[in-house]
Amino acid sequence: MLAGLLLAGCSSNSRNGDQDTGGKPNILLINIDDLGWKDLGYMGSTYYETPNIDQLATRGMVFSEAYASAANCAPSRAALFSGMSAPRTGVYTVANSDRGDAIHRKLIPIENTIHLADSVVTVSEVLQQHGYRTAHVGKWHLGEDPKTQGFDINIAGLEAGNPSAGDLGGYFAPYNNPYLEEGPEGEYLNDRITTEALSFLKSTEGQPFFMNYAPYIVHTPIQPKQELEEKYKQKQGSQIHNNPGYGAMVETMDHNVGRILNYLKESGQFDNTLIIFTSDNGGLYRVSMQYPLRAGKGAYYEGGIRVPMIATWPGVISAGSTSDEPVTNLDFYPTFLDVAGTPRPEGKILDGTSLVPLFEGGSIEERYLVWHFPIYLQAYEPGANPDLPNPYFRTTPGSVIRKGPWKLHEYFEDGHIELYNLDTDIGEQKNLKDLYPGKVDELYRELENWRQQTNAPVPTQRNPEYQD
Repeated sequence: MLAGLLLAGCSSNSRNGDQDTGGKPNILLINIDDLGWKDLGYMGSTYYETPNIDQLATRGMVFSEAYASAANCAPSRAALFSGMSAPRTGVYTVANSDRGDAIHRKLIPIENTIHLADSVVTVSEVLQQHGYRTAHVGKWHLGEDPKTQGFDINIAGLEAGNPSAGDLGGYFAPYNNPYLEEGPEGEYLNDRITTEALSFLKSTEGQPFFMNYAPYIVHTPIQPKQELEEKYKQKQGSQIHNNPGYGAMVETMDHNVGRILNYLKESGQFDNTLIIFTSDNGGLYRVSMQYPLRAGKGAYYEGGIRVPMIATWPGVISAGSTSDEPVTNLDFYPTFLDVAGTPRPEGKILDGTSLVPLFEGGSIEERYLVWHFPIYLQAYEPGANPDLPNPYFRTTPGSVIRKGPWKLHEYFEDGHIELYNLDTDIGEQKNLKDLYPGKVDELYRELENWRQQTNAPVPTQRNPEYQD
């Protein structure tokens, strides 16, 4: 019934545009790399300039409590495209799971799966099989070529996590990227891949499209356009936002998002396109802080997993609307299937919930959100981030669960528990576990049940190299 209503509504939308897509809406996912929750004008930043994204926020729904399904790149993207939590794919982190100096790791972490298996049915594969023209643009990080996972077109995507990894050239040409034709020396990567993205959009010729626009920007290395960096050197920063190079990269990112949005409007496709704008994880603490959120990328405090999110879909999502419902990028898979009027693949496990009821002004059932990370992730500079309980790591092995305002952390090295009420303590500063033992018991039971249901491995083997 829902699919029928959506298709009926989409048919109406498509007739209003210049390009008829046969009743199916287009889907554009804009997934920025390492963009923090506070790193946008509409989220309160007075230093970074993001007029195009700010305008997008006025035309749709702003989610104040949106989350990535992991605190760093690869596991977040694996969950998004598979629709499944990390224990079901084995992708917990980037590269190896025993990060940091062995003498500081009390446990032997669970081994990490580096790539998303081709046997996993991705949301892009399902959409491709149901008539969508699909394109991946920018960072993939889940294998060598996204064309094995349901994309007709691959623009610059490969297994590397940033544009300077290995033999890659960085943000300025020559790029040395085998999936991007070389550009003239000095050309900027984000400009170029956006031009290629626009070429794809122009080629769809009325066929509905799904485009995963995932530019490498604003991931390190900080390599901005010099003229923009000079502009930000002249601006007055704040205690948390004051990096001119990063500010320049944020503005470049916003400019290129604007190019895509302008094309959709000019071509008559904007009204028939669901757009979700978000980030793959929290911001990098040493580059841009997210106060009042605690910590940043790699940590499972709010600064590492809470992300900006906007959804627009004219005729369905009301302009200027907001939602404080906790959602994650695990929800995108079932959402996209509902929007496309496409059934779930038989036997497919999906750990998220469709957001279409929220888009329509309704609600979804209250649920638990869970993160599981049986691994270590080293600190960039030991002791430099006072928000981290262990100076040597952004993450030590553990799990986190949230329901309503309540969020519980469990750390496996010593069984340490933390309980926070995010309604009154968004910065996770006051541990309430001793004041609310009943809430601890409730959340912990649900966490244990979830781990059993997903076969989530918990490391228990002591590390013989550990030095107290």
